[in-house]
Amino acid sequence: MAVNMGAAVNAYANAAKIASNAMPQAKGGESFGKMLQDAASSLSDTLNKSEQASLQAVTGNADLASVTQAVTDAQMALQTVVAVRDRVISAYQDIIKMPI
Repeated sequence: MAVNMGAAVNAYANAAKIASNAMPQAKGGESFGKMLQDAASSLSDTLNKSEQASLQAVTGNADLASVTQAVTDAQMALQTVVAVRDRVISAYQDIIKMPI
């Protein structure tokens, strides 16, 4: 089964767009908790879409490009969340080390 290079390029471009949107920018007056809730909701939606595409591929109802795109989107979103989590933990550890 040959993979269309254009579809692969589009999948990676879409994954980059999803990753950049995974953590929404704070708008004027928006609380930090609301921003985190929106980011978690976006991640959950991305992971659910990936799971649905994978299930459709197993049953033979999805093409390879859409499955690859959905899985790549989910992977990029998850990597973004892990990177943010690691940075928050690092910042917390730096704060704990500060003298009073």
